[in-house]
Amino acid sequence: METPTKKPGFDTKQFIIWTSALVIGACLGLLGCQWLNGFCDFIASIYTRLFQFIAVPTIALAVTTTLADLGAKKNTGKIFGHTIVYTLLTTLAAAIVGAILYKFIAPANLPAEMIAKGQSDIPKNLEALTVYKHILAVIPNNIVTPFSSGNVLSILIVAAATGLTLALMKQTENVKTLTRMIFGLQELLFTFIKALVWALPLGIVAFAAQLSAQIAAGAAVGSLGKYVAVILGGNVIQFCIILPLFLLCCRLNPLKVFKNMLPAVLMAFFTKSSAATLPVTVASAENNLKAKPEVARFVLPICCTINMNGCAAFILVTSLFLLQNGGTAINLSTMIIWIQIAVISAVGNAGVPMGCYFLTLSLMAGTGAPIGIMGIILPIFTIIDMVETGLNVWSDSCVCAMVDKKIPASESSETC
Repeated sequence: METPTKKPGFDTKQFIIWTSALVIGACLGLLGCQWLNGFCDFIASIYTRLFQFIAVPTIALAVTTTLADLGAKKNTGKIFGHTIVYTLLTTLAAAIVGAILYKFIAPANLPAEMIAKGQSDIPKNLEALTVYKHILAVIPNNIVTPFSSGNVLSILIVAAATGLTLALMKQTENVKTLTRMIFGLQELLFTFIKALVWALPLGIVAFAAQLSAQIAAGAAVGSLGKYVAVILGGNVIQFCIILPLFLLCCRLNPLKVFKNMLPAVLMAFFTKSSAATLPVTVASAENNLKAKPEVARFVLPICCTINMNGCAAFILVTSLFLLQNGGTAINLSTMIIWIQIAVISAVGNAGVPMGCYFLTLSLMAGTGAPIGIMGIILPIFTIIDMVETGLNVWSDSCVCAMVDKKIPASESSETC
């Protein structure tokens, strides 16, 4: 007889604690106390480092153990196939929404002197990057570099190769011992994650104080109103309308999914890193959403690497804006080409802070567009990056929920 599982539910107590921490932090940041802002920055940095520390082994172990367990069984292909399809569809939808808003709002060109001034603010040497170098950076040349540099795409490749190899190898005693050790490490890791999530309210206070202090100091103020409106408006439409429609098509309640994944979305908003947020995303999916562990631990590490809805919108809109300022006519054919480029680039982007900013800069460097605009965008990118990362993790959560819905419990149990 099967043990009845607890129905997915929203943790009201946790929501109250997190909301209170958010309000307290926002108030502390608005006080304008220099030593307090410095202390909150310090605490926020500690939490960001801790989650970044956990993120690398989370990706590696989650993908490795899932593939080692599922291996060549037919369910693996189903889970992977559904993940890729939903990832591409949601990312494409985000880019299309951005293109439509860009055409509708129609940001005007910037003054030449403003663009020239922005040139000096571009991070040095980044304009020399090329798409080929970006792809080469993903291919590991030794076992240590992907983990020491935190290159999530490289880690994903290594983990997937290891997991599939373990699954396909003859199950000798040595292989079984190695597999048990890897699963034991994952149990240890998830215990660490639970402890970090339990202590997260203090981090939320620090993150909220940090953000409100930046806003109070004018970090979010800029002269690119229509450009920012296109990006943030597209993110809001994707977040509130497009992704819920995907969930409804899969007969899932968007409000329930959102409530259960809210801790991860909030964490993503503050850390500006899908990879750093991954431990909270996986924990929320398993504990709140009640997604099957083999689905959550396989889908979410992949999604935090390739499912970049916010990044696709940013790459597209920013590229069109720079091309327009460089004299390129933004017609339908140009938009279609850059929608494709944005989707492909977003899939290959790393889920780290400012990842899509650097990637867009490298894409634009070889087009002759006035990349000095990237320097003008830089001061307001903090807010854009926060919203984009929140959207990315919300999209990851939706993909996980939809894949979990597509994989019946009866099929899942066969793989355990």
